[in-house]
This record gives sequence, C-alpha cells and structure tokens, in this order.
Amino acid sequence: MDFAPSARSAEYLQRLQGFIAEHIAPFEDTYRRENAQTNAGADWRQWRVHPRIAELKRKAREAGLWNLFLPDAQLGAGLSVLDYAPLAEAMGHYEFAAEIFNCNAPDTGNMEVLHHFGSDAQKQKWLRPLLDGEIRSVFCMTEPDVASSDATNMQATVRVDGDHLLLDGRKWWSTGIGHPEAKLAIFMGLSDLDAEPHKRHSMVLVPLDAPGVRIERMLPTFGEFDPPYGHGEVVFDNVRVHKDQLILGLGQGFAIAQGRLGPGRIHHCMRAIGAAERALELTIRRGASRQAFGQPILRLGGNLERIAQARMAIDQARLLTLYAAWKIENFGVKAAMTEISAIKVVAPNMLQDIVDQAIQMHGGAGVSNDLPLTGLFMIARALRIADGPDEVHRAMVARMELAKYGLSSSQNRQHQKERAHKEQA
Repeated sequence: MDFAPSARSAEYLQRLQGFIAEHIAPFEDTYRRENAQTNAGADWRQWRVHPRIAELKRKAREAGLWNLFLPDAQLGAGLSVLDYAPLAEAMGHYEFAAEIFNCNAPDTGNMEVLHHFGSDAQKQKWLRPLLDGEIRSVFCMTEPDVASSDATNMQATVRVDGDHLLLDGRKWWSTGIGHPEAKLAIFMGLSDLDAEPHKRHSMVLVPLDAPGVRIERMLPTFGEFDPPYGHGEVVFDNVRVHKDQLILGLGQGFAIAQGRLGPGRIHHCMRAIGAAERALELTIRRGASRQAFGQPILRLGGNLERIAQARMAIDQARLLTLYAAWKIENFGVKAAMTEISAIKVVAPNMLQDIVDQAIQMHGGAGVSNDLPLTGLFMIARALRIADGPDEVHRAMVARMELAKYGLSSSQNRQHQKERAHKEQA
C-alpha cells in the first residue's frame, strides 16, 4: 500500500496552499463578520453571496485550481480520489474554502452523479453550468416523517404519467437550498413498490422553479442558519417533469447513491481532518499565549497530554481515510465498504473531540462567533448524522467483520441470546 501523493497531487497541493495563504486566510475574519451582518435571519429570500466570493472563484479558476475533485482530465483536474484527498484536507482548514475551488458539497456529489450516470442532454443542461460555477444544486433525500437512516423507509414518490413523471413528498435537511444560485435538485423517491427494496427508488432532476416545488423553511443547526447556503425543508406537490429528467432509469436510485457516496465520504472526512488540524493549531497558539497561575495555560490541567492525544487521533484518522481512498482506487467502492463506513465514524468524532478541546482552551472566546470554532463544532456534530448516523456505519463494519467468520448479524444476536439463556440457567 502506497498512500504517498503523486507528483501531480503534490504540485496541485503546493499551489492550492499558496492560494489559500494569499487569498483565503486573510479574508476569513472579514467574511465571517460581513456575512453574518448581511445574511441575518431565517428568510433565505434575502440572503446574498458576499461579493468577494465571485472574485476569489474567478482567481482560482484562472490559477487552474478548479473542479479539482473530478477525476476526468477534460472536465476537472484528472486526479484520483487518493490524489485529491490531501487537497480536500487543505480546503478543510477554512469553512468556505471548498466553494472557491468549485469543490463544495453537495455540488461535488451531484456533479459526479451527472458525470457518471447522466444522459448527454442532462450533462449539457445541468452539468456544464455546475462545472462552470454558474449555478448550485441540492440533494433531496432525507424525510422528516420516517427514520431516514434506513433509506428504504422513504415515502416520497415518483409516478410515471405518460411522457412525464409526477413527484410528491416532503424532504428536509436539503443542504444549500437557501443559496441564491441554487437552481437544481436531485429528488429521490419510490417508483416501484413491488420491486425488491433496493430497486424501488429513482432519482430525478428537478428545476427548483418548477411548479409545485415549495421551500417551506430553513432549518437552524444549533441556532445557526448557515447563510447563504442553508438546510431547508422542501415540499414537492404534484411536481410534473418530463421523463428525460430521470437519471439512468427507474429503480436505479440506490445504485446511483452507492456510486455517489464513496468518493464523497473521502472528501468529507479529509476536510474534517483539515478542520481538526486548524483547531489544534488554534489550541496550541492560544494555550501558549495566555497565562494563568503563573504559567502558560498550555501546561495546566493535562493540556499537554490532550495536545499529544489530538496529534495521534488526527494522524490515525488521516491514515484510515487514505487507506479507504487507496482501496476505492484499487478495488472499487464495494470492496471498500468497511473502510468507508469506518472513516465516517472516526473522522467526525475525532474532529468533534478536538474542537471541543479547542473551545475549552479559548474560554468565552471559544463559544463566540469571533472564531471559527463554533462553526467547526457544528460541522463535526452534523457529520455524525449526515450520510448516515454513526450507528448505521458501525453496524456495517460489524456485519462485514462477522461475515469473515461465516456469521450474519442475526446469527450473532441469536448466539448472544442462547449464551445469555445458558448463563441464567
């Protein structure tokens, strides 16, 4: 196993870090302050993108730092998922950095769906403007009235009506739907109740201005609406679209989702690792610069041990994520399901712990919005639910582990029951 970045990856990383240091890092405090002033409140219709963002995106594109996530050499940088991983980590240091390079979620996942599964007409109409950064998109899957950790519970429907599809359902936590440039949703719903569970669902491209699409509200996370992106609750009320907006075919929703989630989870986890590096840096600088009881607070109350533990946890998470990326690259997503599920638990939990320690080190400043720490904590906590909660991923790892011994999860539960019964007897 060789996790070392290729020469092309290393060259891109050097350029990316230089751009971040010159343009993004000095702008962070200004952006956080001015964005909060401009986009206060829950009314997404009043939200605006900071004018400097468009300027930075133009500079990034001119610098050749654009669509770095896409392995297609003509449409993107042509980097493998393993080579892109260090770049995603570098972007994770700043909350808004990924957008500057057109590498922000959920657009990256949606672009990959269109790139791999879209028709030529769909690519021309929707993929091209997404790749050019002219529009943004959302992914509408999670629903408020069912346990969405099991996506087979989905109640939204896709019905065929001649040459059209009729879409009905209520979705929420649709990330990015408050963005002024959001124009497209990928809608997932039931299209065949009689098929086997993982062939019942379809994905459909839906313009957000289609009749029957209604954004009801933005959903705050820990009281923050995350403007100008936002996570919304959206109703699809008898939305009629042409069948040519169906992706791949009826019943292909889960197959598309599997292809979408593998690389996307690498991206999420590497950005989380970058965020953890930032939080650790802030922790050390703060602890070394403040004194209490006659010495730097870094040396009080076990803080040095916490620093050491944070370093080990970050490096462990990085190696596990790079291993998952290497396995995807060499054996495909299906062969890497254990590792993909494992990093989805490990990286966000690691980030949450390290940011929590950073907040503690900063005292009152840590829980204010003067620093990025509350935003990073919110990201970490939300990631433990997004793309499946920790419990689902742990169950996947356990299931794959038991299979090595010829056991299923149900067999293991029965074995535990029998053992408990014998012990009681």
